[in-house]
Amino acid sequence: MFSKRIAQTFLFLFVILSLALAGCAPAPQPTTAPAAPEATQPPAAPATEPPAAPATEPPAAPEATEPPAEPPAERPVLTMIFTQEFDTLNPYYTNMWFSQITQSFWNCWAWTFDEATAPVPILVSEMPSIDNGGITEGGRVLTFKLRDDLVWSDGTPLTADDFVFTYEMVINPANTVAQVSPYDLVKSIEAPDPQTVVVTFEEPYAAWIGTFWRGLLPKHILQPVFDADGTIDNAGWNRNPTVGCGPFNFSEWESGSFARFVANDNFWLGKAKIGEIFVRFVPDDASQIAALKAGEGDVGTFFAYSDVPELEAAGVNIIKSFSGYNEGFYFYLDPEKSHPALRDVNVRKALAYATNRQKLTEDLLLGLTVPAATLWDNTPYVDPSLQPYPYDPEKAKQLLDEAGWIDSDGDGVRDKDGVALELTYGTTTREIRQDTQAVFQQELAEVGIKTELQNFDYDIFFSGYGEGGPAATGQLDMYEYSNVVTGYPDPDTADWLCSEIPSDDSPAGVNWSAYCDEELDALFLLQATQVDDAARRATFHQISKMIYDKVYWLGIWQDPDLFGISDKLANVRISGVMPFFNIFEWEFK
Repeated sequence: MFSKRIAQTFLFLFVILSLALAGCAPAPQPTTAPAAPEATQPPAAPATEPPAAPATEPPAAPEATEPPAEPPAERPVLTMIFTQEFDTLNPYYTNMWFSQITQSFWNCWAWTFDEATAPVPILVSEMPSIDNGGITEGGRVLTFKLRDDLVWSDGTPLTADDFVFTYEMVINPANTVAQVSPYDLVKSIEAPDPQTVVVTFEEPYAAWIGTFWRGLLPKHILQPVFDADGTIDNAGWNRNPTVGCGPFNFSEWESGSFARFVANDNFWLGKAKIGEIFVRFVPDDASQIAALKAGEGDVGTFFAYSDVPELEAAGVNIIKSFSGYNEGFYFYLDPEKSHPALRDVNVRKALAYATNRQKLTEDLLLGLTVPAATLWDNTPYVDPSLQPYPYDPEKAKQLLDEAGWIDSDGDGVRDKDGVALELTYGTTTREIRQDTQAVFQQELAEVGIKTELQNFDYDIFFSGYGEGGPAATGQLDMYEYSNVVTGYPDPDTADWLCSEIPSDDSPAGVNWSAYCDEELDALFLLQATQVDDAARRATFHQISKMIYDKVYWLGIWQDPDLFGISDKLANVRISGVMPFFNIFEWEFK
């Protein structure tokens, strides 16, 4: 998962600092970067250009009453500190978070989402709806009206043909994109005129708002590549997107060191107030925290809760952004292969009552978050009556007794019919998860449940059924991680669909619980077709309550993204979907 990174040299730091605006903290430039004066200056007005007349030479008489022309104000550099490097910049060839969040720099979505996860039209003039005629035929047909002033960064008009081309590249099997869904549900996409895109689905598809047009491909750049090579897999644009449609243009990327994005003069929403974004790649959290504390970076993210106090003490503002992630337990519930205790809902409830998740968030997470009740916390799709299970070990013991799990031999571990209540509990090697395991292991032991703790590297833990992943193949009775629905903020997920139970014949299935609840399955299939938002919310209230009551998933904590923002920045708004959605409005105070 992690790309190769090396520590950034500070050789040019003081040169850059001398050229930036007062209060700006520009990034150190590697030796391969352009000369320092050009790095922070628009090409039309280099900082090294002398004034028309030297200060020591008096102006000619006719000009004596006119002030000398002032050079354009220099716009500062914004430095971001990333602990992971991009894998690619083509939005359809990556699932990597650090690649995806940079899309708002140089690429564009048809619409993005603000800090309240409300859609914000970008390329479209308005969001399609039933009322405005953009959604017709019961949700099968969507019509998108584009703005009439859209251009790529090279000045080429951005039109409906680019939308059709993007769709064609995603679904073409010659291109090994990261994910074809949901474009594989489309019957056709047409461009009746340059400002209109019409999408027709085979069946009504309610989740379109959270999954469609997350990035656009320039037809005039990539069509010739596809025509010549039969694929865009190896297109230079994937790593060197010289043409984009965001507020900044991609400038350069030195692997293991840095990437630069400079302001786009042709951005139709107005030129960014910051002249350049400098992304510095560092090898670990410690390097990131040190850079933020020293003022060598303006923005950092993906650090631990334990780092927050020292960042705040250094004057760094911390913003929590809910992006749909919630840490929780999943259970292996195969009717024949799973641990017999977990097939009883009362035993799963006992696990909830036996673990003090409120105290855990206060102690290990410094009270910066709270226990999660459902996978859809902080969205309108969760039954508002649901609250996290309280800590009540006596209630847990009562439920276990009633379920027939008692300590028959006095060894401290409950048993039934000769089977000990001993569960394998697995997760990744992330430190906070290992600490959580230790806490829960002790609390569960107090009610007679023994746990065997297992930890795996990320690539092993998240491997699918076909690769022998420990969670996907049922090697773990209970497993912990932080998950998000694929099209957040849309609530749809396939994690509990009966058709998604993995097997030798269907190894790609994502229902690793391996349990089919036909009533729950029917509700998930229903919501996928409900284009009426009120009706769909009501269905999801049923879904969230059913999963809560049957403890198919047990929330541990809400897992918002943490961003460290320099107190020198203004107009910063962070979205849980696309964090830097308003980056062109950011400015230094």
